[in-house]
Amino acid sequence: MPETLLTLSGVNTHIGSYHILQGVDFSVPRGELMMLLGRNGAGKTTTLRTILGLWRASAGSIHLGETEITQRHTPAIANMGIAYVPESMGIFAGLTVKENLTLAARAGALDETRLDKIFGFFPALKKFWFLPAGLLSGGQKQMLSISRAMVEPRKLILIDEPTKGLAPSIINNLIEALGELKKTDTTILMVEQNFHAARSLGDGVAVMDSGRIVHTGRMADLASDEALQNRLLGLSLDVHQ
Repeated sequence: MPETLLTLSGVNTHIGSYHILQGVDFSVPRGELMMLLGRNGAGKTTTLRTILGLWRASAGSIHLGETEITQRHTPAIANMGIAYVPESMGIFAGLTVKENLTLAARAGALDETRLDKIFGFFPALKKFWFLPAGLLSGGQKQMLSISRAMVEPRKLILIDEPTKGLAPSIINNLIEALGELKKTDTTILMVEQNFHAARSLGDGVAVMDSGRIVHTGRMADLASDEALQNRLLGLSLDVHQ
């Protein structure tokens, strides 16, 4: 059995008067890409933000390996090797591609070996190295956002809907790049609404509904079971090619 990197046990999160996460339980094996699926409003983004400490869990526990991180502040959690790629991408539009990546480096300097790997995944970033990030296409901005999370060694990368709003051809390019990233043994927890991307990339899957995990298993098993897809998600994955 693969070693577990991330474990959520009975995690509850309140945002104001709203009880969003209601006892979330699942784990992410080291070196795998876990898909977090569910209908809109199920609590997927809140789960990512709670792991990183942007929202504070009101009950339950979150462990990175053997270390509990539930009550730690976001900078401390990030320094333990967790990176977050938000749905909004979080890039600085007025800064160049180079400046965006340099800001993400802890020492304020880029490691050339890691940079070469990033260019291997996303060649467009090398081409537009000195271009303001705000002038990139939507797909290129997403590539930059993911690259910012890769610029330092990470134990875990949390990615929120990386294909949202992208053209099909760009989505396929992003799937290919993330597939190459998987080969580096990087552990990824990814929220995704594009089920073609989920099926192509996912090793494991956790499905959320109304703030709870209602299914965990292998992504390949879910992708091959149309009845289970309809029961858990309301639609067949084949509808979302």
